[in-house]
Amino acid sequence: MGGTRFTPRRELGRTGFAATVLGLGDLADRSVPFERCVATLRRGLDAGVNVVDTAPGYEDGYSERIVGAALVGRPRDSIFVIDKVDHFDRPVAAQIDESLARLGLDFSDLFVFHSVSTPESWSRLLADGRFDELKACVARGKARFTGISSHHPEVLRSAIPSGLCDVVLFPVGPFVDDRYVNEILPLCRQYGVGSVCFKTFGAGKLLGDTAGYGQPLEQRPRGKWSSGGKPSSGGAELPALTVEECVRYTLTCDPDVALLGLSFPNEQDAAFAAASGFLPYSPSELGSVRRRAALAVQGKGQCWWNP
Repeated sequence: MGGTRFTPRRELGRTGFAATVLGLGDLADRSVPFERCVATLRRGLDAGVNVVDTAPGYEDGYSERIVGAALVGRPRDSIFVIDKVDHFDRPVAAQIDESLARLGLDFSDLFVFHSVSTPESWSRLLADGRFDELKACVARGKARFTGISSHHPEVLRSAIPSGLCDVVLFPVGPFVDDRYVNEILPLCRQYGVGSVCFKTFGAGKLLGDTAGYGQPLEQRPRGKWSSGGKPSSGGAELPALTVEECVRYTLTCDPDVALLGLSFPNEQDAAFAAASGFLPYSPSELGSVRRRAALAVQGKGQCWWNP
């Protein structure tokens, strides 16, 4: 891979942190030795990527431990660490303390409420005062910024103007609800809220024959297809996009950060090459990729990020 390939591009919302266009997402697989996971994450950081995302629920704290180990020896202010509050029915401070202990850090740059994906869950967070608890953790130096991750445009439509979120995480890619791109991204820019966007590869569905995140299809859709999206008499592949197409699509939409799950060196190399050679798609090209993406997800199970 060789040397630093990414430099900070622009500030992440109103945080003042200059972020790289790519971020490193959930990198945790208990079938892979811990030190190998750490080395892979360090490899991405050595390439210059400076945003890292984790959560206590990712392999039951394994991801947080990997992130903490990978950051050892690096200037703390050089990496923007995103962590999450998984349980909305429990006190926030105790959850944050547990996460920081696994990370081995005094603070995380951003704590977000994880997967606030129904209007009811957003309303309950407010009614139960959970944001007040999170803001108290900020006041005690356990976090610098607050926000949510969400798989629902209407939740984000309420959260972004609320003043409670410095950064929000949500889907942007070739197969997402149009509102994420046409309404939510502009709303983030209007209110100075940082946008960190996932589902570039549609949980893997856009790239391969999977029900999501490496899960094999239990039952293949009727008919066989070639990778170009055309029926094939003998082909075994369903329609698929390339890494370059998915990354190029998301970067054309222009979130502050495209958060990718880059768990292996070959995955990093493919995504880094796509980002390094990025040229924006034209509107007609965007439409073409969307149409092919709609074919690529057929028969591969629920796309839970689209309400």
